[in-house]
Amino acid sequence: MVAATARPAGAAAGAGDLAAGWASRPGQILPPPSGEAEQLFGAHLSRLAAFGELLATDGVRRGLIGPREIPLLWDRHLVNCALLAELLDPGIAVVDVGSGAGLPGIVLAMIRADLRVTLVEPMARRTVFLEECRAALGLANVVVVRGRAEERSTIAVAGGADVVTSRAVAPLDRLAAWCLPLVRVGGRMLAMKGERASVELDRTRRDIERLGGTGARVVRCGIGVVETPATVVEIVRRELGHVRRDRGRERR
Repeated sequence: MVAATARPAGAAAGAGDLAAGWASRPGQILPPPSGEAEQLFGAHLSRLAAFGELLATDGVRRGLIGPREIPLLWDRHLVNCALLAELLDPGIAVVDVGSGAGLPGIVLAMIRADLRVTLVEPMARRTVFLEECRAALGLANVVVVRGRAEERSTIAVAGGADVVTSRAVAPLDRLAAWCLPLVRVGGRMLAMKGERASVELDRTRRDIERLGGTGARVVRCGIGVVETPATVVEIVRRELGHVRRDRGRERR
């Protein structure tokens, strides 16, 4: 979890200073950070603000973020995505499928420099935006791949990941078909979902198992840290051969 850090006397401006001086910034579109954002991001706050400003300007102009989302960027998007970090082990390879505007992939890469993050996105205008963000934010731990998750070329480049993330991309059964082939055996798929995640998981559990997923469960991230925790469906990948053998036993 990202932790706030105290600023010693004479040090560079910290979270409270950034929030206090926000209104005086010329041309600033991103609203001031919420208290939850200040506490969660700490020393990372100014970097996250730079990404938020890109979302509020170029992201809106290019249709990646709706203009009505600007007042909600901190808590609904940046904070919500950052909560996923508590499920990620140090130094792992993460693939973000359907990355779109870089949520959650870019946020995770910014607050966890130890991660190796690959952003997979099929649409050209979105991959251009992601590349521009990667360059502007100096994210040496990010690679952008244009392609569909299920394509062989994408699997060849991004496959074998420890974790594959997604956020508001597709129903769980379709997500499992796209994401699980990119996950190494024993790795995990983490799908950020809404409040009805448990209902959706119950409805699609058999399809997920058929596709090579096991141990599917709903996890809440950020409990005790934020008012509204993130809801994540966690699925572990197993060998498809195990699924076939299990089905064979069921038929007998």
